Amino acid sequence: MKKHIYILASLLMVSGIALAQKGNLKRVNKLFEMRAYTEAAETYETKERTQEVLQNLADSYYFNVSLQKAIKTYRELFVTYGDSIDIEYHFRFAQALKGVKNYKEADKHLSMYYNRKVNTDAFMEHLEKTTPHTFTLEQLQNEGSNSDFGLTFYGDDKVAFASARNTDNPSYSWNELPYLDLYNATMTNEGMLKNIQPFSDAINTDSHESNAVFSKDGKTMYFNRTNSTRKKTDEQRIAHIKIYKAELIDSVWTNVTALPFTSNAYSTEHPALSKDEKTLYFASDMSGTLGSFDIYKVAINEDGTYGEPENLGATINTKHREQFPYISDYDVLYFSSIGHEGYGGLDVFRSNMVNGQFDKPVNLGSSINSNLDDFAYTVREKNNVGYVSSNRTGYDRIFGFAREDNMLTKYQVEGIVQDKNSQELLTGALVTLFNESGNVIQDTLVGDDAYYIFKIEPNKKYKVRGTRKAYIPQDVEFSTDSKGKVQHNIYLSLESFADAEERVKENEKGDVQVQLDKIYFDFDKSNIRKDAATTLNVLVDLMKKYPSMEVEVSAHTDARGPDQYNLDLSKRRAASTLEYLVSQGIDRNRLKSIGYGEMQPLNDCVKEDICEDEEYDINRRCEFTILN
Repeated sequence: MKKHIYILASLLMVSGIALAQKGNLKRVNKLFEMRAYTEAAETYETKERTQEVLQNLADSYYFNVSLQKAIKTYRELFVTYGDSIDIEYHFRFAQALKGVKNYKEADKHLSMYYNRKVNTDAFMEHLEKTTPHTFTLEQLQNEGSNSDFGLTFYGDDKVAFASARNTDNPSYSWNELPYLDLYNATMTNEGMLKNIQPFSDAINTDSHESNAVFSKDGKTMYFNRTNSTRKKTDEQRIAHIKIYKAELIDSVWTNVTALPFTSNAYSTEHPALSKDEKTLYFASDMSGTLGSFDIYKVAINEDGTYGEPENLGATINTKHREQFPYISDYDVLYFSSIGHEGYGGLDVFRSNMVNGQFDKPVNLGSSINSNLDDFAYTVREKNNVGYVSSNRTGYDRIFGFAREDNMLTKYQVEGIVQDKNSQELLTGALVTLFNESGNVIQDTLVGDDAYYIFKIEPNKKYKVRGTRKAYIPQDVEFSTDSKGKVQHNIYLSLESFADAEERVKENEKGDVQVQLDKIYFDFDKSNIRKDAATTLNVLVDLMKKYPSMEVEVSAHTDARGPDQYNLDLSKRRAASTLEYLVSQGIDRNRLKSIGYGEMQPLNDCVKEDICEDEEYDINRRCEFTILN
């Protein structure tokens, strides 16, 4: 729905085109292809209202946010030409209707478009109760411009933004405003922009510049710039956008170069830096997108080169526009989309990074998203303050915001960890929260009260797991979707191996061990005999029954013979025992072997020739201690 090029990503340089009111249709179609929508609409209104004319006229009004005129024309188009209309016009008509909050009629067209029932009112009602935060917005008071957007942090007290305030710039035919330049300013405590200064001519040119982002030291800038030449694509001449890099040397911006993965054949735009500055996120319509613009990432190598751009995939991207990525210090991806379900136009969404992957996006809700376009979101997570841009007032404006937890409901899971049989609180137990894919989101070791709590999000499936040494883990799955609850109180009751299995006992030192029949080795040997294998198979069965069980295999000798000889022999016997368990299908990572030699006797037979044979025999043993 945006009238300015950074949304549709094809900034044009069209000037001096004049057509008579009743000029040739081919010539007005050329205006439409070059996206001079205001002039094109004026001329289409004089033409015979064929299907082609109505489609282009409606789209011209739609792209220039003349929504009432767009709705009137789309409605005429559908009444007159009905089933012959391409399905994409249902989507644009629906977005125009959403733009004036006519959700009921919009849903009819979206239901046809998606071939499923769409109920925007129900979606909005549910989102009010489930969105993680609420926002308080205040428009920045900034005189001198009809279009400002894309404010980003620039050092400790400065900001940068794009503006059409330079009236000396050529007029852009899409919206008849001056071309965009980049500016920096100081933000006052009252939310005023002061000391507004344009960046140097090395940054600002006769083309559009916008969407600047800076390294933490302020010495590197990435920004958008529109090509000065157009690329003929699908019979249209489009000036694409490139991401540029600039360096601050001796207080002067220099070395302004286009990034190597940019092109004259497609657009790359809206750069965003990760906290470690090793990854650059951006939007592009390059080959391989799911449709229109997608969010990508690219590695920034230590030597200053770049990796291959990677599409973030179908979890984030749709067949429609995803743009304006921003990655916060908490590795949360914020972006704007018209393809995910929303209020109309571009909405702002968030997606958490979990084990290197972004999860399902969540709409930020009606306290920040409007029925028109909302985009260019930035936030300081620790302070819960930031900025967002919107054209809800008719022009692009920058809004500051403060956010707080949604008090209508707080999504959380909490509970305690206790012994299943004794009900004793299990201090020191580990509680882990997993997402639907089995990836770890959070974990915590419970304190003396055995209490845990995790903040969670709406429309997700989770699993919480309790574990403790020598206990059987417990998993509990739950959901926060429309069929699930908001708050979950889950008591984790863990059963100890000693309670569950007769062969598992706790010794006098507090070690929990698997009690097996004695394992015998031939004299001075460490290979597993058949009778020993039969005994060890009992442990194999037990470990297969409890996949989380980890065991230390320890071997001990008596005190007869040299100390070093006994130590080495015990190590060989422990290792041989471990290898047998592995050969029977037990994962090596669940096992540990150690030989103690004669260092841990069970009686006072610590020297040769002071005990009877049967007393020495007590100390010759293998033990199987449960580690986890």
